[in-house]
Amino acid sequence: MIYLDNCATTRVRRQVLDKMYESFISNFGNPSSLHRLGLNAEKKVEEARDIIAGFLGINSRELYFTSGGTESNNIAIQSIVNSMKKRGNHIITTSFEHASSLNIMKEYERNGLKITYLKVDEFGNIDMEQLKNALDEDTILVSIIHVNNEIGTIQDVEEVKEIMKEKNSQALLHLDGVQSFGKIRFSLKQLGVNTYSFSGHKVHGPKGIGGLYIRDGLHLNPIVFGGNQEKGLRSGTENVQGIIGFGEAVRILGDKFLAESKHVRDLRAYMVNRIEEEIQDTKINTPIDESSSPYILNISFKDTRGEVLLHYLEDKDIYVSTSSACSSNGTEKSHVLKSIGLDDNEIEGTIRICFSYENTREDIDYTVEVLKDSVADIREIMKR
Repeated sequence: MIYLDNCATTRVRRQVLDKMYESFISNFGNPSSLHRLGLNAEKKVEEARDIIAGFLGINSRELYFTSGGTESNNIAIQSIVNSMKKRGNHIITTSFEHASSLNIMKEYERNGLKITYLKVDEFGNIDMEQLKNALDEDTILVSIIHVNNEIGTIQDVEEVKEIMKEKNSQALLHLDGVQSFGKIRFSLKQLGVNTYSFSGHKVHGPKGIGGLYIRDGLHLNPIVFGGNQEKGLRSGTENVQGIIGFGEAVRILGDKFLAESKHVRDLRAYMVNRIEEEIQDTKINTPIDESSSPYILNISFKDTRGEVLLHYLEDKDIYVSTSSACSSNGTEKSHVLKSIGLDDNEIEGTIRICFSYENTREDIDYTVEVLKDSVADIREIMKR
């Protein structure tokens, strides 16, 4: 099997599974319980919190555990809006956010809030002039995806923050970091964001666990109420084994980040060179430089169908995607690809390839050979 859908989810590392299995046996207590088993579970949760906070360069008290990136985005965005809507009713976001952010904005729009969707250029970079013009005294939130989940573009968050300072904006800045966490180097403190969301299963940790950074001094109210876990922000019994597994995944990632990042960047460059040389009428939609995540490659094969191509590859035990896994079951064309100006022919023939440390050059060679044959076959069929 050649698995190239690592933006959708990653395979859990063996060391993570071992750590989680051990915890199911020895640390099964409820962290809220006052007896020894509960205290031991709480200790393990805090150890994982320290590991992840250290990786992000933040204080552990600024890190809250959630069920994943979607919940983290919802808590951050909804809590900010709920607490600031008396001061203003304007939100700025982008035209190619992940569904977990975009659908919140659409709901707010239906309820009377003013939403500005920043346009992007052909490489996915947001229009900074539009941001300057859109910021006003009613703006309460700027919400941006750090690394786009379909094409991999890294947004210049420092410039966004600088513009907000120049305009003396009191708006808060939220960053959807699900595809940036563990994939690119950055400093949350340097970026100056107020909140940042991320997920465990994108970095070879388990599903069902995520994190939310809330800058020290910023108080957000919960959107779900219960037993006041996670300092009252996110009620519900903690996913102890998920948290322990997440911590172990990040601990390993901290040791291997540079080597794995270089490995996938080299693989991506090699694949792009082969495709451009050997398959005609292709368009690389991902910027192949430092302005994108090395883990993501988005390609359009003109006069093909991405969904058909996906199944051709699957028949050869190669797994890719056509768009975000969270929205790939829909019937509408990708809003991300529309945003960067692709025409219908290009959008229909697009696949997304996402790499991991497990992939090899031999995997890429085999995949390219299968792609060549599959694209040629589909194009021939579509001519008839």
